[in-house]
Amino acid sequence: MKVLLYSQKQSMLKKSGIGRAFYHQKRALEAAGIEYTTDPKDTYDLVHVNIAHSNKIKKFRKKYPVIVHGHSTVQDFRRSFAFWRIMAPFFYKHLQNIYGIADLIITPTRYSKFLIESMHVVKSPVVALSNGIDLEAYKYKQENVDAFRKHFNLKPNSKVVIGVGLLFERKGIHDFIEVARTMPNVTFIWFGNLSKLATTHFIRKRIKNKPKNMIMPGYVDGAVIKGAFSGADCVFFPSYEETEGIVVLEGLASKTPVVLRDIPVYYDWLFHKEHVLKGHNNFEFSKLIEKVLHEDQSEMIEKGYKIVQDRSIDKIGEGLKQAYQEVIKIKR
Repeated sequence: MKVLLYSQKQSMLKKSGIGRAFYHQKRALEAAGIEYTTDPKDTYDLVHVNIAHSNKIKKFRKKYPVIVHGHSTVQDFRRSFAFWRIMAPFFYKHLQNIYGIADLIITPTRYSKFLIESMHVVKSPVVALSNGIDLEAYKYKQENVDAFRKHFNLKPNSKVVIGVGLLFERKGIHDFIEVARTMPNVTFIWFGNLSKLATTHFIRKRIKNKPKNMIMPGYVDGAVIKGAFSGADCVFFPSYEETEGIVVLEGLASKTPVVLRDIPVYYDWLFHKEHVLKGHNNFEFSKLIEKVLHEDQSEMIEKGYKIVQDRSIDKIGEGLKQAYQEVIKIKR
């Protein structure tokens, strides 16, 4: 069995969660011993689509079984780009078009599975399978932590809270900024960028007035970002809507305490005070971060790590293998 992992504009994926999921798929297939290609001109037995227009999917379906990866929902499109309200009806139609013609759909959580199955056009099976996490890549490495602290010139006793994501209102960056304002003795760092044209006026205004203890380096990769996850005192992810949240998996895999917003996607697999700390507003977030900075969270960290062990790359590879075998049967 050979798989075409397909996504339009692959060069633009690097800085997004979908891009990291695409990379994880490659690693998962390698771990499962499944041959794959990213070249549509190559030979293969089935197609696993991440991003594509419906016309392209229809073209693939004439010859091959096609899996469409359910990275997006209407819910997580809201409050993202500038002019999202104008674009939302067109985006919803796009999702109907691609999900409605798939032979099988893979999506990261039971929550996103429910949202996709709720679309009346979806008739194909929907499988909930995590985007996965490369546990080895997020193991603590002192050289990465040193690179992170040196990059930002952090003092040895500096308390650091990090957040990661595109500059979407949906990601809660404005709340990250306001919580940072209430804790002037803590360094807050938000990794991620977005073009000014795509950033909403609301977010641009909040960024312009961010407090002095908040740093926004833009997109950063390599040793510095790995060191940030391992070397920070807390990962704070106040997103309002996710289909999974790879940032959360990265925080758990790095054995760093995670504070996040209490939203439906986490209801059935991440529990408050057991794996993570959940808040509903900025006042609660501030209290929870203070708790992380001043109290031992080692028991919660270890339980959180068990969650990502179940979502390791090798296990996701086996899940993909089963989905591929299923879609071949469906097509036959």
